[in-house]
Amino acid sequence: MNFETFKSEASEYQQKRRSYWKQIASGASRSWGSYYRGRLCKTYRDLVPEGAKILELGCARGDLLAALKPSHAVGVDFCPEVLEIAREKYPNIDFVEADSHALDLGKQTFDYIILSELVNDLWDVQAVLTQLHPYCKAQTRLIFNFYSHLWDMPLRLARLCGIAAPILPQNWLKSHDMVNLLEISDFQSLRKWKEVIAPLPIPLLSNFANRYLAKISPFRFFGMANFMLARPLNKDIKKTPTVTVVVAARNESSHIEELIARIPQMGGGTEIIFVEGNSTDDTYEAIEKSIARHPELNCKLLKQPGKGKGDAVRAGFEIATGDILMILDADITVPPEDLPRFFDLMVNGSAEFVNGVRLVYPMEDDAMRLANLIGNSFFSWAFSWLLGQPIRDTLCGTKVLWQSDYQRIADNRAHFGNFDPFGDFDLLFGAAHLNLKIMEVPIRYRARRYGETNISRWTHGLILLKMVAFAARRIKFV
Repeated sequence: MNFETFKSEASEYQQKRRSYWKQIASGASRSWGSYYRGRLCKTYRDLVPEGAKILELGCARGDLLAALKPSHAVGVDFCPEVLEIAREKYPNIDFVEADSHALDLGKQTFDYIILSELVNDLWDVQAVLTQLHPYCKAQTRLIFNFYSHLWDMPLRLARLCGIAAPILPQNWLKSHDMVNLLEISDFQSLRKWKEVIAPLPIPLLSNFANRYLAKISPFRFFGMANFMLARPLNKDIKKTPTVTVVVAARNESSHIEELIARIPQMGGGTEIIFVEGNSTDDTYEAIEKSIARHPELNCKLLKQPGKGKGDAVRAGFEIATGDILMILDADITVPPEDLPRFFDLMVNGSAEFVNGVRLVYPMEDDAMRLANLIGNSFFSWAFSWLLGQPIRDTLCGTKVLWQSDYQRIADNRAHFGNFDPFGDFDLLFGAAHLNLKIMEVPIRYRARRYGETNISRWTHGLILLKMVAFAARRIKFV
């Protein structure tokens, strides 16, 4: 087959689809799919915050774009009859008549790019994905949904009965096919899941099934819509960012001098912020003296305004000047020398949020009690299930993220409530809500050499359970 023949086939394929969507726009075909489309729309609203800049390919009448309440939106479709309806309904949205295989949208970039029910209908999925890169920045997220072929037979019966609209032959795409297509197009899949096991409105049953049953095994395997979320790779990232290390210190006077000596210099410069938490020993004075002994270092001291490590970390982040924010426990159970490993993952673009893991290497004796180990294992399982990304150790005190992403988490903190005494869950929930790429660095966890832990195992354990239940309603069962 020569190139001209291939080009002709592609043109014929697209023309058939234009004719099909013209027929749909004319109202010649009817469907009972409004409930299903409503469920898809709800899922997208949970993924895309209001006020985002959004590009949708295959936007049809623009209903999904409008429902997401963007600050700026561009809808692309190749059917002029459909776009005529869209422009009349939503004059504030910029609708562009174009083939998704041949985009020319200028130099604008978007926060989210949506391909809803499109990839199964494309002539060349890889070509479409590849040309999306000019419209992406490092924080851009691609969201896809495409129907599961497990539903082929029920959908055929529905079309014969007139319940579902007829469709043209579709690509046979499965989730692993899309993961592969993303990889060869220089994107990275962040997570994938299914939605909608009851596509028709059955009173009481459908909403319950789609909100709860669709999220748990074995029911979730029967989801009609495959969802995927991805990010672009190899976008420009600042190569020598500055770093702020926030150290929350309460009753840790014996560790201060060693901490200052061991925290490494990273990137374009390292700022160390000590947040002293109303200690009963001389921790505040010890920090003052150590800072005075090291005028060559960029160190600051802050008196914690409230209670709990989470409050201390937030206070430190408020005055931080670094591009990358790091948390380091003052008890030196996590070696400060491991921080460059976290830094490298951020700078090379592999991760957007890095979490330490204490549960890989053998621990020193008395580093973690059995009850703590069991609790950490349970919360790790719960978080991995909730967030859709593997989280091995939720309560490791060392976490790293970009300051710009922290500001977005802080702006949306009310979404999950403001009752995390540690700050770990607050950051993990926030990172997952922003769809950040989370990676973990195994560290060798040391036993505490001075003082006692500030964590109450049972009281704080109950608070953590409350947070998991709260997050399940906000993340999983929506």
